[in-house]
Amino acid sequence: MRNYLMLLLCCITICSAAQQHGKVYETQIVKSAILGKNVAYSVYVPADYETSSRTYPVVYLLHGYTDDNTGWLQFGEINRYADQAIADGTIPPMIIIMPNGDSSWYINSYDGKEKYEDFFVKEFMPAVEKTWHIKAEKKYRGIAGLSMGGYGTLIYSLKYPELFAAAAPLSAAVFDDDAMVTTADNRYDAIFGQLYGRNLKGKDRLNENWYNNSVLKIVEQKSADDLKKVRYWIDCGDDDGLTIGNSLLHIALFDKKVPHEYRVRDGAHSWTYWRTGITDALHFIGNSFRQF
Repeated sequence: MRNYLMLLLCCITICSAAQQHGKVYETQIVKSAILGKNVAYSVYVPADYETSSRTYPVVYLLHGYTDDNTGWLQFGEINRYADQAIADGTIPPMIIIMPNGDSSWYINSYDGKEKYEDFFVKEFMPAVEKTWHIKAEKKYRGIAGLSMGGYGTLIYSLKYPELFAAAAPLSAAVFDDDAMVTTADNRYDAIFGQLYGRNLKGKDRLNENWYNNSVLKIVEQKSADDLKKVRYWIDCGDDDGLTIGNSLLHIALFDKKVPHEYRVRDGAHSWTYWRTGITDALHFIGNSFRQF
């Protein structure tokens, strides 16, 4: 009898542990009229999603340059970190949406040929929030991302503060004017030309297209009260070349007396850094969904 009870207890424990694992839908599709194509995205839902009638807060999690919607799953192991954080109460149960941004930098191109920003705000968010059991309100919506995705996180939260309660850019690709002016021509044309204007050199790159999408310029032009509408968690490694732009962002927010969290940890521009930082970022966003 005792052995039977022990076996039963073990089975219950194993089943309970299994129930703590959320589910991943790796390839979902949104049909975009704005982009004229189907856009893939991945989804993480918490363990009780299919057995509960509740709706959940959401975090939009953006990938980096040259990656796709599966990056945070394959290399970031986001489902494992989210499972653990939900299980131990570090974050509330949430849905995580990971769109494919290709190499769009999540903005509209200067020539209007790719309007990813319009797609994200006008088509993508409304579509997924109707498809999944999401609390479609600012106070239950967060955004995060790494590198190019960190840039997208800042652009969306700065341009659309009415949409997001919190933003957590990791190793965000934030550049000042000098960095843009001095970027090597071949690198500029390959990465930034499609965004701000092709075959531009030196200060000709500092045009309207650049300033409309410059994180530092947008922060400079916005009032402190407007910037305070979103809670910010900024995290960049001390060995990452992007720490310069992130430091300038921190200083700009600090000078305007905008509350924010700024972290510089030991590390470089790597998945090791992002994996070890994503739980803290989700914890920060998750606290925006909670009442204290």
